[in-house]
Amino acid sequence: MNHSPSFVIRSWKFILALWLIAAVTFGFFAAKLPSKLEGDGFRTDGDYETVQKELHDTFDFPENTLLVLFEKNESESENAFRSKIESTLTSIDGSVSPSAIDSPIENSDWMEADIAYAAVHFEDESIAMDPVIENVRSIIDQKDGISLTGGPVISKDINKASQDDLKRAELIGLPVALIVLLLALGSVVASVLPLIVGGVTIVIGFGILSFIADSVDLAIFILNIAPMLGLALSIDFSLLFINRYKEERANGRTIDEALQITQSKSGHSILFSALCVFIGLGSVLLIDIDIFKNVAIGGMTVIAIAVIASMTLLPAMLKLLGDRVDKWQILRPNPDASNRWRTFAGFVMKRPVLIALLALVILGAGIIPVKNMNLAIPAADSLPKTFESRTAYDKIEEAFMQDAASTVYAVAERKDGWLNEEGLAVIKDLQGEFEQEKAVSEAETLFSISGQTDPAKLAALLENPQSSAQLQPVIDGLIKEDQLLLPISLNVEADSDAAQTLVRNWSTVDWPVDIAFGGQPKFNQELYDEIFNKVIPVLSVILISTFFILMIAFRSILIPLKAILMNVISLGATFGVLVWLFQGGHFGMEPADISLILPVLVFSLVFGLSMDYEVFLISRIREYYLETRDNTYATVEGLASTSKIITSAALIMIVITGAFAFTGVVPVKQIGIGIAVAIAIDATIVRLLLVPSLMKLLGTANWWMPFKRSPEKSSLK
Repeated sequence: MNHSPSFVIRSWKFILALWLIAAVTFGFFAAKLPSKLEGDGFRTDGDYETVQKELHDTFDFPENTLLVLFEKNESESENAFRSKIESTLTSIDGSVSPSAIDSPIENSDWMEADIAYAAVHFEDESIAMDPVIENVRSIIDQKDGISLTGGPVISKDINKASQDDLKRAELIGLPVALIVLLLALGSVVASVLPLIVGGVTIVIGFGILSFIADSVDLAIFILNIAPMLGLALSIDFSLLFINRYKEERANGRTIDEALQITQSKSGHSILFSALCVFIGLGSVLLIDIDIFKNVAIGGMTVIAIAVIASMTLLPAMLKLLGDRVDKWQILRPNPDASNRWRTFAGFVMKRPVLIALLALVILGAGIIPVKNMNLAIPAADSLPKTFESRTAYDKIEEAFMQDAASTVYAVAERKDGWLNEEGLAVIKDLQGEFEQEKAVSEAETLFSISGQTDPAKLAALLENPQSSAQLQPVIDGLIKEDQLLLPISLNVEADSDAAQTLVRNWSTVDWPVDIAFGGQPKFNQELYDEIFNKVIPVLSVILISTFFILMIAFRSILIPLKAILMNVISLGATFGVLVWLFQGGHFGMEPADISLILPVLVFSLVFGLSMDYEVFLISRIREYYLETRDNTYATVEGLASTSKIITSAALIMIVITGAFAFTGVVPVKQIGIGIAVAIAIDATIVRLLLVPSLMKLLGTANWWMPFKRSPEKSSLK
């Protein structure tokens, strides 16, 4: 091989200076990222967004609404309770100047004996809600039995919970990761280097994302997902790089030679494994929902930085340290460790059929619960119950919304207007079409409110100034020039299959006028359809691209096919475990449906992440195979030389992602635990049992490649 130092080795001082400047510069902007994030990312372009805009711009629906919950104390009289409500709403009105307040004093449906709630509306979308929320909280905090909730409050609390969760996960994950690094690398200095690379990756990644947030809407959850991926991959890449470097130094290489070989060998593995993760994340950009785009953008950003840092910053730091990388050594290299892994690999390969069947049976058992998976769109229940906004929303929902019908908002346009006889006839026909559906309880129109059934008679009433004046408030709420609003009340829940099927079918009907449908049922239907319609393209991109990447990396047909099949099976088992864990409420988990985004995101993320270990392991096996042409020997030696470090890398990944099990935001908790479970299954059942047994069973066929001209030469010199 060429022993001339690479650019990174020759220019290590320049590289270190460049990274230091970048970390300081982007660190300034990284601190601004949390303030630029908002919403949960569950948004897609479609009729729902179009109708929402129309409802706000044309029909004066509020842009934001706060809900104020009032609870009557045992010692409080009814008059005192009502007085508390009135005085609180008066204070709120004077403090934050809302566009309107719906009071339970005026709406008896919003008040019961000991509980009531009010809605505080804001029409101006330019109003910053954070200061408004703080002002309202300062008012209600002075009184007992009053709490605040609503979409903007829940969004703000999820942002706070995400930041708190990130700190908690770091406090749990990083110390444990350091312990694993000490056990794997032996010295304090060597163990700190991956953490430095991880920290630099996150700081610069957040800085870049802060710039991106100025032009792209980024969701709150990116605060958790990006660091989770960035830290785990940075530490994994660094661990594998440092371990190979130390091996080469132990074999008598000079510092420059060891770095050169490590960049060539481990660098090759890092690039290919990162490419698998990159493509896995990039594929979800096909799904036109903000949360998927956010995760893809955030993940791809930190992965790119992690790779660059591992290939430039890390070798520059190793060059700076020289032999001081082993300073403060705690554990000496144990030659018996490789022998134990060698013995284990030999044991597995002597019983390949039995071991393979046993592994597949275990994985198959894990897949069984998948059939009971319930998917749901996260809402207020994403927050832990320790947050006032979550408990207040639950109380309002339980007391006032249990029997509330979900509503579809149909907005129709007619160029000739609606208040003539022909327009009223169209309204009557539309009302009849909607109300013939079993899932519809009522379509609110001028006919249902006025009690008239004949368009001609209603047209005559509208021509009469006196009767027209009586109906004018209703007209103003439902008709604005050529736009008609039709609120359609359903007798099924908004997230039910029946509601989604209904609005999906309505959107395909050739109506006599242009109609767009909105409301929560349409929101749910568009999100579900977008995901399910794009699942096959996303999986196709991941599977096909991964196959060709691994085929190029290993010059083999069977190894990529085998790796993909094992990944699919192990991920199926992962989803089964998650269903059992979350829907079953085991291990102290609050029973919850699986987040709608989890299957696609975890598959996309873990498919690439687990390929890390496949690439690292098979790369080393291939090195031995090219040297000896002995498949069995190569497999045993590859496992013996990499199992400790791959197991350590997997353990770090499990610790960092699994630390999010202690977080409060449910979707993040599910994603973190999902990744941790998937990596655990991959690092044990797949990597230690299935890989060696199948390598043994397939023999030299593992390395078959059509049109391969001649045997490859080993470059291990």
